[in-house]
Amino acid sequence: MAGLLSFRRFRTRLLVLILGLLAAALGGAYVLVTRANRANAIAHIEQNLAGALRVFRFSVELRQDRLAQSAKVVSADWPMRTLYLQDVLDRHTLRSTLLSYAERLEVPVVAAFDPEGHMLATTMDELDDEACGPFRHLVQQAEAGNADQAGDFAYLAGRLHVLVVVPLYAPRPNIIGWFGAAFPIDDSFAQALRLTTQAEVTFVSGPGEAARRVLATTLPPARAQTVAAQMTPDTRATAGTTVVDLDDEPFVTLFTPLGLLGDDPARIALQRSLAAELAPARELEHVIALIAVAALVAASVVALGAARSVSRPVQALAAHTEVIARGDYNARIELDRADELGQLAASFNRMSAGLAERDRVRDLLDKNVSPAVAAQLLRDGAALGGEERPVTILFVDLRGFTTLSESLAPRELIALLNRYLDAMSQAIEAEGGVIDKFIGDAIMALFGAPLAQPDAADRALAAAQAMRHALAQLNTVLAAEGRPPLAFGIGINTARVVAGNIGSHRRLNYSVIGDGVNVAARLQALTRDPAHATDVIVSDATLRAATRPWRTLPLGSVKVKGRAGEVLIHKLLSDPARP
Repeated sequence: MAGLLSFRRFRTRLLVLILGLLAAALGGAYVLVTRANRANAIAHIEQNLAGALRVFRFSVELRQDRLAQSAKVVSADWPMRTLYLQDVLDRHTLRSTLLSYAERLEVPVVAAFDPEGHMLATTMDELDDEACGPFRHLVQQAEAGNADQAGDFAYLAGRLHVLVVVPLYAPRPNIIGWFGAAFPIDDSFAQALRLTTQAEVTFVSGPGEAARRVLATTLPPARAQTVAAQMTPDTRATAGTTVVDLDDEPFVTLFTPLGLLGDDPARIALQRSLAAELAPARELEHVIALIAVAALVAASVVALGAARSVSRPVQALAAHTEVIARGDYNARIELDRADELGQLAASFNRMSAGLAERDRVRDLLDKNVSPAVAAQLLRDGAALGGEERPVTILFVDLRGFTTLSESLAPRELIALLNRYLDAMSQAIEAEGGVIDKFIGDAIMALFGAPLAQPDAADRALAAAQAMRHALAQLNTVLAAEGRPPLAFGIGINTARVVAGNIGSHRRLNYSVIGDGVNVAARLQALTRDPAHATDVIVSDATLRAATRPWRTLPLGSVKVKGRAGEVLIHKLLSDPARP
């Protein structure tokens, strides 16, 4: 169950991660699109504003040229020359003539100057000779360049104008005076420029004034003042583009210096609304956002469906592993799928069948060989061969079995023999011994093989004492049944022998071979000799290998069959701790 909960949490986290990544990708794409649209819109507006600036300069130059050409025509009129050639200049008549020329030229300011640039008369009442300094600058420029005209921007009576001057010849190249004209850069001019360029236009005074003045604009007064407030020293020095917020509406603004005669430069601000430029792109962005949300919802539904189609069989497989872990190898999982999960389910079923077969084989091995030997065969395989190692061998043989078999029916004899062998086997295995084989009514047991045991000799001696006790209990039961008691003889020896799988490639047996095995068998046979008066004979090698003291009685040296040398043997006395 914990595994299923972990898988569900993993599935949920995986879904959240995938959907999060998808949402991040869609959101990132949307952000990139919006940024690209904004950058493209700003770039497009900057191009338009640069074009609007060129239109402004061209229109000013064109109007200057037209005004200069018209002024040249006027300056060539005979009445104007006549007025200049009089001995005493009639300023009143000159002003009236200038008013007439102003109507013809369609400009509000027309002025007449002497050869040095001093004002003689003008149509603008606010102008005096001192305020006509910009005209004198133009006169000086024209004289210095020997030009027929000169023009530039300048303040007249505090208002921004475009000025033009042309010489009066009588005759050429004699200059008898100068004729000047000016048209204002006012709101009307800005509106006309706006109609041509589709850009908002604002003219702002230069930094020399205490407070920046809006000279002309197409904007409402409050917005125009906001634009003027953006005129930092940096923006007054050179041309540049920035984004200005007007009532929370962004405007891409191009600030450009406008040089003035005898004064600090003014600035012209050309603007276009970024929101208006982005309006078509914003509609596309909304469509993209809707598509992204729809894609995310669709992906969520598809991912949830896919996750369920995968998680259900995976959960079933996980639950089946719990069944297998409990040892139920007969259970099967049915997944009617042709994909990898179906193949995995089939593999699970084959694994269950294999585990069931393994348990069946192991159960048979446990019943036919020692569990330790069975475990080694399953772990290391059943290859022929062995290794030399110290082992304590115990042989036990049932006394009087031939006589007993004559008095009992075969079935009763087998039942009695199994009861005896079961009691002896339990005593041996309780001390860690391994039943090597049953030889009729005899048992061959090993201590220290196939698993190494540092105290193998002690275990074998303890097993002999336990077998004495187990036989006494069995005889008590047999006496109650009216049967005669049983007796056995045990021989124990410790030696280096060869332990391993012995036999053929088709049939083998784990056992030990060597002289030490023969000695243990001969010691068991010596227990039949009444002279020794014992049921357990132990070799001196076993006692030397023991790690704790045992109660024994030396029996001397004996010569055993099949061995040239003698063997020192001992009688194992009964353990007083056992009844």
